[in-house]
Amino acid sequence: MIVLKDILYKVAIEAVHGTTEFDINKIEFDSRHIEFNDVFVAIRGTLSDGHEYIEKAINLGAIVIVCDKFPEILVNGVTYVVVKDTKKALALMAANYYENPSRNLKLVGITGTNGKTTVASLLYQLFKKAGYKVGLLSTVKILVDEVEYPATHTTPDSITINRYLREMNDVGVEFCFMEVSSHGIHQSRTEGLEFAGGVFTNLSHDHLDYHATFAEYRDVKKSFFDNLPKNAFALSNVDDKNGVVMLQNTKATKLTYALKTYADYKAFILENQLSGLLLKINEQEVWVRLIGTFNAYNLLAIYGTAVQLGLDNLEVLRLLSELESVSGRFQFIVSSQNITAIVDYAHTPDALDNVLKTINDIRTKNEQLITVVGCGGNRDKAKRPVMANIATTLSDKVVLTSDNPRNENPETIIAEMEAGVEPQNFKKMVAITDRKQAIKIACQLAQPNDIILIAGKGHETYQEIEGVKHDFDDMKIVKEILDQLSK
Repeated sequence: MIVLKDILYKVAIEAVHGTTEFDINKIEFDSRHIEFNDVFVAIRGTLSDGHEYIEKAINLGAIVIVCDKFPEILVNGVTYVVVKDTKKALALMAANYYENPSRNLKLVGITGTNGKTTVASLLYQLFKKAGYKVGLLSTVKILVDEVEYPATHTTPDSITINRYLREMNDVGVEFCFMEVSSHGIHQSRTEGLEFAGGVFTNLSHDHLDYHATFAEYRDVKKSFFDNLPKNAFALSNVDDKNGVVMLQNTKATKLTYALKTYADYKAFILENQLSGLLLKINEQEVWVRLIGTFNAYNLLAIYGTAVQLGLDNLEVLRLLSELESVSGRFQFIVSSQNITAIVDYAHTPDALDNVLKTINDIRTKNEQLITVVGCGGNRDKAKRPVMANIATTLSDKVVLTSDNPRNENPETIIAEMEAGVEPQNFKKMVAITDRKQAIKIACQLAQPNDIILIAGKGHETYQEIEGVKHDFDDMKIVKEILDQLSK
């Protein structure tokens, strides 16, 4: 049990009706989970307003209501706390409730459009190999040292974050690496967390279904660095034009990494093959198993972060050489017919461009590059024609298909993609709405030595159609089809 007034520490309170000198059970922002003696925090979301569920929460046993204005009727025996911002209040209360667990480990947040999952996951892998107890909060999964939990959001809600961080404290985790999304920052989910460092990967066209403009999207990312404490580090990719912007107002130690320009952590690509990369990082050569220029940036971010966290730079280079690719991030198999199938999460124009250019840099051009790609429903529509244009420009053949259509008509999404294809590339393209059938067609078109890229879903093991998640694993399906065709 914890006293209400203690979990309200640092919360911007505007008014209180009732007492704060009593024990509470737990904090909830979803009225369906309320139990006796709980605190209900009313959040104004994009789909619903928690203030409409105050009465329901009280009927279920809530004895504290945190809201941004008093309800018309105040129930006897219930304490009402009016705050300036309920999202920020929730985050601060969650941190207080779990005894501020981020203070007891070194928490590093990774933000940017692409590369967050790879950087966070490989940092986890590297620090585990170095012998530490480590935590991971990522799109793919949550890891409390060795214990794995499923992930539902890139950045979980603030109660979930602090609950897992508390669990990490309990088992002696020393370092935690966390993906920090623009949604998570904008919705104050990271408020009240104490970061030892922040990493910026890159910024490109994404989430404009949520953020009104690209400038707003950029500035939300920047606010994460603005709020880092003085004793933290801010490591930014300055080959990206927004890299310097991220560092403008931070109080943290400013550090940079780059392949093309002067930086604190600098790398050159000496060799780029399907078997890996030979990099020169700060004058030291290292062979790594990861592929492509985008992974050179990711590895440089990992190197800089590890050194900033106190690891020896030669030891970090040794550990980099042992890292293995993250599920659904340039994950590939080679069939018995010598057809290479690559599964990658590339679901933004920039990510798709990077993956296709990486493949084109490595290939001999004596083989076909066949790309299977779709766009998600109920998401940023502006990127649909752009992605189809990139795919048809940089591939020999393209199969446009469904991604996660969600509540949209998949054929409408594909038509909006087709609108971006230039006339000279029409003949390269075919549209197959059924994703499994699209992958099958790509495999049937492939000859020995050809390369198939299946983009967009990566690590996901489902396809979301009209609110229902159906089992669907790109890697599993392409393996099965290639095995069948080889018989």
